[in-house]
Amino acid sequence: MKFDRYAIYYTPKGALAEAGAAWLGWDVARGCAVAHPAVAGLDVDALTQTPRKYGLHATIKPPFVLAEGTTADGLMAGFEALCTRLSPITLDGLALTPLGRFLALTPEGDTAALNAMAAEVLRGLDTFRAPPTEADLARRRQANLTPAQEANLTKWGYPYVMEAFRFHITLTGKLPKGDLPQVTAALAPYITPHLPQPFVLDSLTLVGQAEDGMFHEVHRAALSG
Repeated sequence: MKFDRYAIYYTPKGALAEAGAAWLGWDVARGCAVAHPAVAGLDVDALTQTPRKYGLHATIKPPFVLAEGTTADGLMAGFEALCTRLSPITLDGLALTPLGRFLALTPEGDTAALNAMAAEVLRGLDTFRAPPTEADLARRRQANLTPAQEANLTKWGYPYVMEAFRFHITLTGKLPKGDLPQVTAALAPYITPHLPQPFVLDSLTLVGQAEDGMFHEVHRAALSG
């Protein structure tokens, strides 16, 4: 399959992966649509329309176009080599959390090692990233970036990395502020039973965005450092 962009994700495994794929309507590991669950009081299809194409994931290295002179095979080799140097990370768990106007799963416990790992992946594979286009930069700058986020955008092609990074697994698009409590209360009984305690991040996933806009798992690699 031909991919227009690549990214490095954390993608859950097991029960959380299955529940999350159904919730979003897209299984990134199998590369196929999945029927939504019936969750009382919620229009699941509408709530998940924005994050659906990415699948259930946390972004570690944001989507990028391959740089001139690099190849998908080279990226795969670089990704596998990097994962052999990275160690698994254990945190207390994951929690359903409002982030701004959307809902996500966020880690509980000390995230210093997790943030350091994300920074290492960002740096370690950056030779494979083509510079953003002027249109990409202009679109990102519409978000009223802080000076630090602007510096990240200029250097790394994305504002929310390094010190601005926050690990999260997105579950909804933006919601009206008044709807957050209702959606949280309805979603919690569905997703909470599948949340791991502790939360062990022991692999990363190279993903690609196909011509239809959907992201697919290319290769999952264990962290074996």
